[in-house]
Amino acid sequence: MPPKVDVKGTHLVHGDDKFRRDEDVAPSISVSTTFLSPKPNEEWVADYRNPSRHVYSRYTAQNSTRVEHILSQITGGFALTYSSGLAAGFAALVFFKPKRIAFTDGYTGTTSLLQVYLKTAPQVKLIKFDDDFQSGDLCWLETPLNPTGESRDIQYYADKVHKAGGKLLVDSTFAPPPLQDPFKFGADCIMHSATKYFGGHSDMLAGVLVVRTREDWDTLQSDRTYLGSAIGSLESWLLLRSLRTFHLRLARQSETATSLVQWLQKLALTPQGQSFDGIPGGVLIRVWHSSLQGRDARGFDPAVQMTGGWNATFSIQLSKPSYAAWFPQSLKYFTPATSLGGVESLVEYRYSWDPASDPRAVRISVGVEDLEDLKADIRQALKHLIQTASKL
Repeated sequence: MPPKVDVKGTHLVHGDDKFRRDEDVAPSISVSTTFLSPKPNEEWVADYRNPSRHVYSRYTAQNSTRVEHILSQITGGFALTYSSGLAAGFAALVFFKPKRIAFTDGYTGTTSLLQVYLKTAPQVKLIKFDDDFQSGDLCWLETPLNPTGESRDIQYYADKVHKAGGKLLVDSTFAPPPLQDPFKFGADCIMHSATKYFGGHSDMLAGVLVVRTREDWDTLQSDRTYLGSAIGSLESWLLLRSLRTFHLRLARQSETATSLVQWLQKLALTPQGQSFDGIPGGVLIRVWHSSLQGRDARGFDPAVQMTGGWNATFSIQLSKPSYAAWFPQSLKYFTPATSLGGVESLVEYRYSWDPASDPRAVRISVGVEDLEDLKADIRQALKHLIQTASKL
C-alpha cells in the first residue's frame, strides 16, 4: 500500500538529498542528454528509480530523478514525470489499454487527447460516467472539475468501476496534495499537470503520473522511454526549484481563494437594486467552487474528500456575455491569460477557449497576492463594467 500523504517542507527540501552531488547547495542545471558509459570492469545495474549513474536522459537524469522522489513522498505513491500533462495522460492510456473510456466533461485538452488516442485504437469506445461499467473499462475522473472547481465523488466511481473489473484514473491537477488524496478513496492512478501548482511559476510544462506499486512504475518508465515523452532537463530543474516552496504557495492560494469565494458568493446572492461591499447586485450571479457544493443526493460531501483545504481555481458567472468577455481586461492584479496554479492570479474568459462553455463564465486562478488587493481589484473591475455597459 502507498504511504499516507504527508506534505512537509522537510520532504520538499530534503526528499532528494541522497541524490545530491558535489558541493552544490542548490541543484545544478544540467542539459546533457548523454553521459559517460561504464568501464568494462565496472559493475553497473540499471535501476531507473534509484540510478547510481545516468546513461541517457530519455531513461534518467539527475534532476528528473530528484523530482520524482520528492513527488513520490508528497503524493503517497510512485511518481513518474513527463513532458506535459497531456503526455502523462497519453502514457496512462497506453498503460491501461482500456476497452472503453468513461469521461464526462472536464478539461478540453483531455477531450482532444482522447480523440487522438482513438485514432490509434479505433476499437475503443467512449462512454459516460452514468453508463454501466464493464471489465476493462477506464474511468477518467477529473476532480475538482475544470473549469468550475466543483468536486466529484472519487469513492463512488472507484467502487463502481472496480466492481465491474475496471480501473480509475483521477486527474487531481486542481487539488494537489495535501488538498486531496485520491488513493485514499480508491484511485488506481493519479495524474497531474505539473505545469500548474507543482510548477507554480507559469514558466514550464510537465506532467506526472503516480501509481501504487513499484511494478507499475517500472512498466510506465519503460513505456516512457520509448514514447519519448520524458521531461526536459531544464524543465526538471525548474520543477525541482518550484517544489521547494510548494507547501507555502499552495496553502496561501487555497486560503485566499476560499475567502475570496465566500466574498463573491455574498455578492452573487445580492439581488439587483441592492449592493454588497460597494458593488451593485445583479452583475455577478453565480459562483462555482467545491466549498459551496454541500452534500449531494447520494450523500457525498466534498469536505470529506478535500481534507487539506479547498481548491484555488474556480469559476464565476456574470449577468451578460459582454461583462464576462471584458472582465479579464478590466482587472489590474489578475492577469488575463489561460492556465492556472501560478504565483500570479490569472483570469480567463472560458468561451474564448471553449465555445461549448457558457459565454457568461469566467475562470479564476488565485495566486499569492493579498486578499484585500484582489477584492479591491474585482470591485473596481465590476464597477467599471457597469459604468461602461453601453459601450461593450
